[in-house]
Amino acid sequence: MGNKNKTISFRVSEDAFEELRDTAEERDLSLSAVFRDYVDTFVAHEGAVRVVPEHELEARDEDSSSFPPTVEVPKRFIREHERLELEADHLREQLDEYKRYVNHLRERVEDDDEVIHLDDLDPDVGGEEPSFVSDRDPDASGDEPSFRIG
Repeated sequence: MGNKNKTISFRVSEDAFEELRDTAEERDLSLSAVFRDYVDTFVAHEGAVRVVPEHELEARDEDSSSFPPTVEVPKRFIREHERLELEADHLREQLDEYKRYVNHLRERVEDDDEVIHLDDLDPDVGGEEPSFVSDRDPDASGDEPSFRIG
């Protein structure tokens, strides 16, 4: 399709509009040319653009500070960041695996016709108290006792 132009709209106060128009007239430019230049500069510098008056720009050139400011990051910080990203990816994969396993178990439970809920077996919930009866012969010595639930 090629390179199509798009329209951008700006809303500014009347005072700001008058100042922009005066600035454009001083430089013998149209307002749209001013904004096109600004947008082109903005895109070329990846959003690191600041509009400043010319007298501040001249003072800044003497100061020799750069915009945007740059910071050097130690390699160990970058390595630690990469390690943490890998660990986070691994944990996400584990979480997905656990979710799949839980879904699998839910499907198995839904497929089973006979499901016994542990609450139904709990004596405190309304069932009878289980009685434990020993089959141990009191005369036999040294044998392990055997129990049955009855």
